[in-house]
Amino acid sequence: MADDEKLDPSVQNVLDQTSLRWIFVGGKGGVGKTTTSCSLAIQLSKVRESVLLISTDPAHNLSDAFSQKFSKTPTKVNGFDNLYAMEIDPDGSIQEMLQAQDAGMQSNFQEIAMSIPGIDEAMSFAEIMKLVKSMDYSAVVFDTAPTGHTLRFLSFPGVLEKALGRLAQFGGRFGSMLQQMSSVMGVGGVEQEDMFAKLEEMRSVIQEVNAQFKDADKTTFVCVCISEFLSLYETERMIQELTQFGIDTHNIVVNQLLFPKN
Repeated sequence: MADDEKLDPSVQNVLDQTSLRWIFVGGKGGVGKTTTSCSLAIQLSKVRESVLLISTDPAHNLSDAFSQKFSKTPTKVNGFDNLYAMEIDPDGSIQEMLQAQDAGMQSNFQEIAMSIPGIDEAMSFAEIMKLVKSMDYSAVVFDTAPTGHTLRFLSFPGVLEKALGRLAQFGGRFGSMLQQMSSVMGVGGVEQEDMFAKLEEMRSVIQEVNAQFKDADKTTFVCVCISEFLSLYETERMIQELTQFGIDTHNIVVNQLLFPKN
């Protein structure tokens, strides 16, 4: 690219790239991530069959942006036929998953969650992606939490892969002992195979999603910042880490700019 070549100051390239399935919008807190992700989702809804906007930020703002209450199930945005939104709490998903199991399975999952750092959040991530993947949307826009949480969110596939490898070894070495303990505790009907089968199912979902996240044809990350040193510095650091994860990023939205009148 020539030094004097001007780039188009828009995200039209995201709208034009019809192969994109996953679009993340992220940056430092208070730079306008929600505004940007909502605007992008609305523009995408004009050129795509169906669009889902997901907030993974515990301080959900989608409801405020659209003046409409959203929950953990996709809800059609007022005034649109093909735009849906949902607000999810990654930290709360693991508790819901545990509550859905019977007593024996629940205790086993809790043991796993406590034994490996980060596995609880990674399992929550797996449940979220399993849910989203089962929905038939042509594009999914993530309104993410501030930078640190987002980078951790995107590292979960690697965490889960390592954790499940360790759990497979754990199951092989201590499987019979677990079964004996289950019988003593009065939950003998719970088979450890069920637990590992569920974890294996998670791993397959994560592997597929992880591969798509690293495919620039399917995934991109839109960085949002303001023209202040800390925000620009954090954006630079985020781009470096996204590159390490193998995630494409070629758009930066700079908010709160004032242009002088001619």
